[in-house]
Amino acid sequence: MRVSGLIRVAAFMFTLVAMWVFLRNYISFSRKTIRLPRWLSMPSKEIRVPKTKCGLSKPCLDNFFAFKISSGAANVVGPSMCFENEIIMSPVRNNVGRGLNIALVNGTTGQVLKKGSFDMYSGEPKLVVDFLEGIPDSTLVLVASYDDPGTKMNENIRMIFSNLGSSYAKQLGFRDSWVFLGAKDLKNKSPFEQFLKNNPETNKYEGWPELLELEGCVPRKVF
Repeated sequence: MRVSGLIRVAAFMFTLVAMWVFLRNYISFSRKTIRLPRWLSMPSKEIRVPKTKCGLSKPCLDNFFAFKISSGAANVVGPSMCFENEIIMSPVRNNVGRGLNIALVNGTTGQVLKKGSFDMYSGEPKLVVDFLEGIPDSTLVLVASYDDPGTKMNENIRMIFSNLGSSYAKQLGFRDSWVFLGAKDLKNKSPFEQFLKNNPETNKYEGWPELLELEGCVPRKVF
């Protein structure tokens, strides 16, 4: 019994000593000033991603205009056009319609000269011809289709667009999707064009191909 009693006393004393050592070290540690590395203590800087005009994937160089053109989706969502970070045609602006949506822009200043939508299903094709004929040299021509751009398309209109640099105007037909940027005095075919044929076997929407989106940087005409 005496031996066991001594063991209990010794264990109790050991516990008290261990607790005293722990508390002493904890209090001493808590009074110390903890210095973090300078790179950890510095406030984090906000990383800003530069915004591009018209939401392009990369910014344009100097003396280039930024643009983005989206065709309509079926006969539900209208097309849109952005030029130099300005939405010039869109359903929100209430200035787009079924058929061809066209904007004319000064190729030197970037000023929008005029814009219009032309019904190519039941409208008058001559209105398109009158709109495009006689435009000055260096004028940029932005085009976006919606619903049906091709039913009333005639050879005269096809030739006008071909002369503006289009590679697909001669193929444009019923409910095709088409986006295009050309120019009055273009010597070769425009690199800014997309075309998708209405095909029941490949259409994304019932009766219509999927919408097209075209973006890029077009050089400013500098005299």
